[in-house]
Amino acid sequence: MNTFTQVVRSGSLTMAAQALGISRPLVSRHLAVIEEQLGVELIRRTTRAIHLTPAGRKHFQFCEKVLKDLRAEESSIVSLYQAAEGALRVISPKWIGSLDIADAVARFAETRPKIRVELHLGGLSVRTYDFLAHGFDVALQTKEIPDSSVIVKKVASLKFAICAAPAYLAAHGEPASLTELKSHSCLIQINEPAWHFGTGRRIKTVKVAASFAANSYRVLHHGAVSGIGIALLPRRIADAELKSGTLVEILRDDPVPDRPLFAVFAPGERAPRKIREFVDFLTHWFVEHPMQ
Repeated sequence: MNTFTQVVRSGSLTMAAQALGISRPLVSRHLAVIEEQLGVELIRRTTRAIHLTPAGRKHFQFCEKVLKDLRAEESSIVSLYQAAEGALRVISPKWIGSLDIADAVARFAETRPKIRVELHLGGLSVRTYDFLAHGFDVALQTKEIPDSSVIVKKVASLKFAICAAPAYLAAHGEPASLTELKSHSCLIQINEPAWHFGTGRRIKTVKVAASFAANSYRVLHHGAVSGIGIALLPRRIADAELKSGTLVEILRDDPVPDRPLFAVFAPGERAPRKIREFVDFLTHWFVEHPMQ
């Protein structure tokens, strides 16, 4: 079709071949294929010029419209990858969303007005890559994802601390070891019945006694501040209280391992620009807003 329209515009098979960068015999072959498929003559050729038949004029108008629509559609598809615009749907477990990451996402939306950001908290499948089937562009996760059907990029390391209110420690004493921790009232994240301590390969797992459990670190944070028990909290949630003394970090000799924060998105040689900009923004945001 492109060859046919170029021949009509050029008025010559030779000039059309030069414009298209192909041979003249191939131009003739393309025209023959179209006429064979339609079963009609489109062009009458003389030694000096070419002339469209009535069918040729009609088909030329049709080809022009189809090729124009095709180029517009191709341009639209390419823009999805090259332009930082359109909807960006992000899903995250509730506890990650309750961190100040919400500030980061809001700031990204502010600086990229052409990108319409939707942040959904909760409802993330155990099979993390299922987010693609539900129409999400990016999933935030802290677990390793051994699945080759998605791309995983680390955007931050999340620090944790074992915390308690001074009132709780005054009433029950401060545990001096992980063994003593087992006899204390602890506030547990429902999906994490055991706590981990240490670094590298030297990780100790402690099964603590849960006096209270919730699926939100914000709720556990509130419980710890209220003095009802000891909690394992992200520092990004407990930072202000640790600095003011409302919460006290304990068991400093047995540090809690950092957790990686991953951005997960669909595979491909090159992700759409809106996704690349979002992931890069989160990475730089956490560098610029560290926990002291």
